[in-house]
Amino acid sequence: MKKNIAIFKDVVCEMEVYSSDIAMDYMGCHYVFCSEQCLERFRLNPHLYIGYPGSESPKHAGVEVLKKRKMKLAEALPPEVENMFIDYIGSMMGIHLVEVDGDSVTIVYDLMQATEAQIEKKITDIGLMLGDGMMEKIKRAFIDYIEEIEVESLEARRGSGGCHHH
Repeated sequence: MKKNIAIFKDVVCEMEVYSSDIAMDYMGCHYVFCSEQCLERFRLNPHLYIGYPGSESPKHAGVEVLKKRKMKLAEALPPEVENMFIDYIGSMMGIHLVEVDGDSVTIVYDLMQATEAQIEKKITDIGLMLGDGMMEKIKRAFIDYIEEIEVESLEARRGSGGCHHH
């Protein structure tokens, strides 16, 4: 007897998902995600992806918000680690480019799918340290704040809600 496999669509990255292990209910609808990263993006700003009643969500309208950020690492990456680092960060949803130049990392990403804070966490999760000078810390905090404001302003303010499982 064949077992039916349910196929869901992640509303953040639009990837087909065959498991409901990473999921949440919101406004009476059940949403399934391909990764914790997409779940976190949705949890923080759900209306970027589902809109409000009477208006299309920015995601469904095809909005893409590319950001180019330069981050300082506490120390330069050894050449033998550089490609692994690039592949690891590049595997995140929404990452378009990762370049390493000594202790400086340049990343281009879509703010609709990833935030600098998520990228920072991914970097520190593998045991690397970001530059810890006062100016670097202030810069990262400022960027996190600006991204939060920008994302909030992108959310449709009026009017599509309802369940979207395109």
